[in-house]
Amino acid sequence: MVLFPSLLDGLAGTVSIKKGRNSRKDAGREAAEALAKDARKNELMLSSSGIVKSNKSSNFASVCSKRGQKGINQDSLVVWEEFGCQEDMIFCGIFDGHGPWGHFVSKRVRESVPSSLLCKWQETLSLTSLGMDFEMDLDRNLHQFDIWKQSYLKTYAAIDHELKQHPEIDSFCSGSTALTIIKQGEHLVITNVGDSRAVLATTDDDGCLVPLQLTIDFKPNLPEEAERITRSNGRVFCLRDEPGVFRVWMPNGRTPGLALSRAFGDHCVKDFGLISEPDVTQRNITSRDQFVILATDGVWDVISNQEAVQVVFSTPDREKSAKRLVECAVRAWKNKKRGIAMDDISVICLFFHPSPSQKAAPLTISKQADMIKTF
Repeated sequence: MVLFPSLLDGLAGTVSIKKGRNSRKDAGREAAEALAKDARKNELMLSSSGIVKSNKSSNFASVCSKRGQKGINQDSLVVWEEFGCQEDMIFCGIFDGHGPWGHFVSKRVRESVPSSLLCKWQETLSLTSLGMDFEMDLDRNLHQFDIWKQSYLKTYAAIDHELKQHPEIDSFCSGSTALTIIKQGEHLVITNVGDSRAVLATTDDDGCLVPLQLTIDFKPNLPEEAERITRSNGRVFCLRDEPGVFRVWMPNGRTPGLALSRAFGDHCVKDFGLISEPDVTQRNITSRDQFVILATDGVWDVISNQEAVQVVFSTPDREKSAKRLVECAVRAWKNKKRGIAMDDISVICLFFHPSPSQKAAPLTISKQADMIKTF
């Protein structure tokens, strides 16, 4: 694998020469944004329903988003194949906005994360004291993961701060979740803020396809989350007419009633336990792993991990897999949530192999219960 810092350095140098007043950091960001613009031009980046496929990799992504019944669609997403000009890398992100300005926040986060992450990745690489020559693959993977993790932490902190200072977006009582995956060769880096969810479809020893949940739904009633919130003088409780729906409240118990413990924006409760710090994990893809589903809670509120995997697996044309899962979620809302306005629904299905798994192996769907990540 060839790292791209020299390319980004070169682009940044060109920008700096043309605009001498810009700092190196600003030039680096402009260079990353130029890469994003070029990716869109070459149809390697998608931010609406459709598909993404590169002739240089085996990745294939099916994408679909549908507006709910609460007004404008506050979900946004992005898939960037050949991320950072690397043939073996793809970036997928899905963002669920909430509040009066939620659609602006989610779109801003979608636009900011990929390019900002490239810059932070380059900075982290240049600052690390370790070389890139390792004798063991394990050491190399751990080092690469640590670089990604530190890059993500820096990126998310910077973006949340920028949102707070943004002159045209009011993120005081509005925010967004953020779920992203980077597939770098056979290595996955999963990063999550909020309650969107990533579910991996893999096979067990019997050849059955089973779901493996890769992320945590960051709800306020999770023990560690609730402890942090209460320690910060925030409050966590349910309203009488919403049993089981725990929310974060300010000390006075009046606002904002946020059903998340982590989010971009929502700065009115950032002093009371809400954080934008992401949970960053990794997984090495094996021959048993078939595809991963990224979806907003509009899917998971009505469809289980097992059902989602089965829907995607059983779709004959994988180009339509995300759309079919969205359609199934719409029907499930009508049957299970009568009288409740349907949420926005967005799905990304990322396949790991060049041909549909149904044709490659006689897989079956397991009836086992959903599994939660243990790595």
